[in-house]
Amino acid sequence: MPQYNPPLRDMQFVMHELLNAVDELKQLPAHADIDVDTINAVLEEGGKFASEVLAPINLSGDLEGCTLDKTTHEVKPPKGFKEAYAQYIEGGWPALGCDPEYGGQGLPVLLNQALYEMLNSANQAWTMYPGLSHGAYEALHAHGTDEQKKTYLPKLTSGEWTGTMCLTEPHCGTDLGLLRTKAEPLGDGSYKITGSKIFISAGEHDMVDNIVHLVLARLPDAPQGSKGISLFVVPKFKVNADGSLGERNPVFCTGLEHKMGIHGNATAQIALDGAVGTLVGQPNKGLMAMFVMMNAARLGVGNQSLGLTEVAYQNAAAYAKDRIQMRALSGPKAPDKPADPIIVHPDVRKMLLTARAYAEGGRALSMYVALTLDKALSSGDADERKEADDEVALLTPIVKAFISDNAWIATSHCMQVYGGHGYIHESGVEQFVRDSRINMTYEGTNTVQSLDLLGRKILSNNGAVLKKFGKKIAAFVEEEGTNEAMQEFINPLADIGDKVTKLTTEIGMKAFQNPDEVGAAAVDYLRVAGHMVFAYFFARMAKIALEKKDSGDSFYTAKLYTARFYFAKLLPETASLIRTARSGLSPLMEMDEALF
Repeated sequence: MPQYNPPLRDMQFVMHELLNAVDELKQLPAHADIDVDTINAVLEEGGKFASEVLAPINLSGDLEGCTLDKTTHEVKPPKGFKEAYAQYIEGGWPALGCDPEYGGQGLPVLLNQALYEMLNSANQAWTMYPGLSHGAYEALHAHGTDEQKKTYLPKLTSGEWTGTMCLTEPHCGTDLGLLRTKAEPLGDGSYKITGSKIFISAGEHDMVDNIVHLVLARLPDAPQGSKGISLFVVPKFKVNADGSLGERNPVFCTGLEHKMGIHGNATAQIALDGAVGTLVGQPNKGLMAMFVMMNAARLGVGNQSLGLTEVAYQNAAAYAKDRIQMRALSGPKAPDKPADPIIVHPDVRKMLLTARAYAEGGRALSMYVALTLDKALSSGDADERKEADDEVALLTPIVKAFISDNAWIATSHCMQVYGGHGYIHESGVEQFVRDSRINMTYEGTNTVQSLDLLGRKILSNNGAVLKKFGKKIAAFVEEEGTNEAMQEFINPLADIGDKVTKLTTEIGMKAFQNPDEVGAAAVDYLRVAGHMVFAYFFARMAKIALEKKDSGDSFYTAKLYTARFYFAKLLPETASLIRTARSGLSPLMEMDEALF
C-alpha cells in the first residue's frame, strides 16, 4: 500500500523563505496577528490527519467505490469515509479559512490551500466532499442574501452540512448557455426548480444531515444563452425558520457515474422534480455568482493535481531506491547485491526528477497565488486588491491546466518507474494516474483554460496584466544580472520572458485577421506561459538555495539540483511548443471534415 509523508519542509521553505508569507500577511488587517508558529503548527497537525486518517483508506476506497440504493436514492461512500469526515469536523478543519462571523477561524487562504494539498495527496476522492463545500461557502458568502448566509454559512463552516455545484446537463457539457433546467417563481420569494444535472461531485452521500446544492437554472422568459442563467440554493432537506431540518426536497440522485478514477467520490446524476430553492444574486446573473465557486474549484483542481504529483513522486522514489534490477552501464553500484537499485539508471532518475520538479514548481505557484488571493480579499488598499485580483485571474488557468497536465505526466512517469508492478492495483500508483486524469477535464477542460488565458486574460486587455507579471520577472533578472552564480538560471529566464512577449504579439496580430488563430495556438501558449512562471519561481528558489548551500542542510543542495534539472531538461520543451503555436491555423483546418 502506498505511503504519504507531508512535505512540511518544502511547504515551510516556500511560505517562509520564498514568499515571506508572514510578513506579507501581517500587512493585511484580517491577518495582522498571524505568526510562523501558528502556520507551522497547523501544517503539522493537518499533515497528521492526512497521513494517518485519510491515506490508509484511499486504496480501499478506490476499490470499493460508492453504492447507490435506487429505491431510496441514498448513497453510501466507501468504508471509513464517514468516520474520517467526523474526525475532520471534530478537528475544526472545515472552519480553517472561513469568516469568524459564521464560526470560522479566519486563517489565510494560503494556509487552507496548504492543508488541501496534503488532503489531496492522501485521498483526492475523499477530499472532494469538503472541497466542494468550501466552494459553496465562498459563493454564498460573496453573493448570498443575509437570510441565506444566516441559514447556510454556519453549517457549511462547521462542516455539519456539505455543498455541491450543479452546473452541467447531459446535452451541454462545458457550454452552460445550453442548459435547460427551469426555475418557476412560487410567489413567496422561492422557486420551483425542475431539470436534470450530471457529473455532480459529492452529489449525494450519508456523511452529513443535509447537502446544499447550488443549481444553475433559467427563469421564465430568460434570455437565451449564458446571459439567461440564474443561480439558486437548493437544500436536500428544506430548512425551517428556526434552522431545523424540514421535509425532503425533491432533489434526488438517480445514478452514479462509472468512472476511470476518483471512485470514492459520488459523482452523481441529479434529478430536480420541482425542488424548492431561493435565488442567489441577481436574476440572469447566475454565472457571475457561480464563477466565485468555479474559480475556487479551478484553483482546487490545481491543488488536487499537485497533491497527486507529490504522493506519486514519494512512492516512486522509495520504490526506485529499493527495487534492484540490472547493473548500471558504467559498472556495478551495489556490488554486494545481485543487481543495482534502479535509481542508478539515468532515465529512472529523469522520471523521478520530472515528478519532483513539477511538484516543487507547482507548490511555489499555488502558494503564491493563494497569498495573492489573500491580498485580493483582505487588503485595506483598494488598488492593491484590484491588482491582486487581476493577477489571480491571470494565473488561475495556469494553475488549473499547467499543474494538471504536469500531474498526468508525472504520475505516468512514476507508474513507469514501478515497471509492471505499477500496473497492478496493490501498488497504488496506478490509482494516482487514473485519479489525475479527470483533473485535466473537469472544472473547464484544459483547452477551455487555455482559451480563457490567451483570449480573455491576455489579448482582451492587450496583455496589460501579463506585462505587470513580466515586470516582476524583468526586475529579478536585472537584480541578479551580474551574479555569476545565477547565470545558469537568469539567462534562460530572461530568454523565455522575451519569447513569451514576442509570441503573444504575434498571435494577437493573427487573431485580428482570424479569431480562430487563438484556438489554434492557445494550448501550446498556456504551456509556454506555465513554464515561464515555473522558471521564475525556480530561479528565485535557486537563489535562496545558492545562498544557503553551505549551511550543512541537504535540503538546499537538493533544491539546487532540482532547479538545475528543471532548467536543463524541462524548460527546453518551450522551443517546440513555440514552434507549434506559430504554425497557426491552417494545418488544423485545411482538411475537409468529411475526410475525418
